[in-house]
Amino acid sequence: MKIHEYQGKQLFKQYGVPVLRGIAVTTADQAEAAAKELGSAIVVVKSQIHAGGRGKGTVYADEAMTQKVMDGGVKLAKSPEQAKEFAGKLLGNYLKTIQTGDGCKQVQTLYIEDGCAIAKELYLSILLDRAAAAPVLIVSSEGGMDIEEVAHHSPEKILKTHFDPHAGLGDWQARDFGFQIGLTPAQVGNFVKTAKALAKCFLETDADMLEVNPLVVTKDDQVLALDSKMSFDDNAMFRHPDIAAMLDPNEEDPSELEAKKYDMAFVKLGGNIGCMVNGAGLAMATMDAIALYGEKHGAFPANFLDVGGGATAEKVTIAFKIILKDPSVEAILVNIFGGIMKCDTIANGVLTAVKEVGLDRPLVVRLEGTNVELGKKLINESGLKVIAANDLRDGCAKAAEAAIEYRKSKAAKA
Repeated sequence: MKIHEYQGKQLFKQYGVPVLRGIAVTTADQAEAAAKELGSAIVVVKSQIHAGGRGKGTVYADEAMTQKVMDGGVKLAKSPEQAKEFAGKLLGNYLKTIQTGDGCKQVQTLYIEDGCAIAKELYLSILLDRAAAAPVLIVSSEGGMDIEEVAHHSPEKILKTHFDPHAGLGDWQARDFGFQIGLTPAQVGNFVKTAKALAKCFLETDADMLEVNPLVVTKDDQVLALDSKMSFDDNAMFRHPDIAAMLDPNEEDPSELEAKKYDMAFVKLGGNIGCMVNGAGLAMATMDAIALYGEKHGAFPANFLDVGGGATAEKVTIAFKIILKDPSVEAILVNIFGGIMKCDTIANGVLTAVKEVGLDRPLVVRLEGTNVELGKKLINESGLKVIAANDLRDGCAKAAEAAIEYRKSKAAKA
């Protein structure tokens, strides 16, 4: 789960991380009023979307990105009237950045923030290193909008260190990095306080990513977070209802939100073979197998979909509906292991779902586990257009072949 910058800064303040004053708004009039309330000579008008690179982005009037409005989704306003002007050009329009991929995101909220006298821009992030089973602090003296270029061309300028998730970030670790990136003793002291507060925020909120770019040193040697980007472990949100309430459904994929309602995990990908699997590990293996055995036929997974251990007829029906919303899906592969649920029960659930949904694309079903032969018999004798697979390799091959035939049939009808 991701949250917006202004929401991340609300959390930062709770943990003692220095941030500037700011007000979230949703209309141009509110932007003008916020600028007046802040009373600064310069305020920053920031688009709130779940993507980085906003300052270098491009604003369009339509989602198809045919009509350009202006460059940059972050603007410096020298008066409340100018803040209102910028807000009018940003709100409701679409921002494309280096991190939005081929598409763009609609700007529905702005953050009006105080200006700042910046002496130096740094970069700081904390990530969960699963291989090391520990959080890792990443710091660079070259913060700002070109951090991706620094990582590519000057990786030696990016410092990394793991720290104990129980003890937290050590003073000595933050102090060492502070001196390595060229800060003065006074600045290092403030850097240590801010870095430790950010690490505590990361650990106690069950975050899996925290990024501040830039983390700035002001002309009076203060070190504060000028930006905030955070994402969290979905499985831990039951411990943080306040953070869970920050979810912005407008920034989420509708299919992913629908799947969550039924305790299913769904992630849309870019392929043409829809996947329905019970168990996250088996789902990952299924996607790998499709890529391996289907590549020569141009077949790749269109989604990750784990329906869970109890693959009931209701869940399978909902899963089919979610998959079929994707027009790029040309065939569906169901790969189910009958452990908690027996294969005949699963087969009946799949057949019931097929009858209700009315599939318009080929379906391949591979079953394994308890009562597998009975499950296959039910599918073969159902009279429905369901293709039974003997094993995963066979299922991937049949799904790829079915996708090709579906494509040909669709082209012929067109």
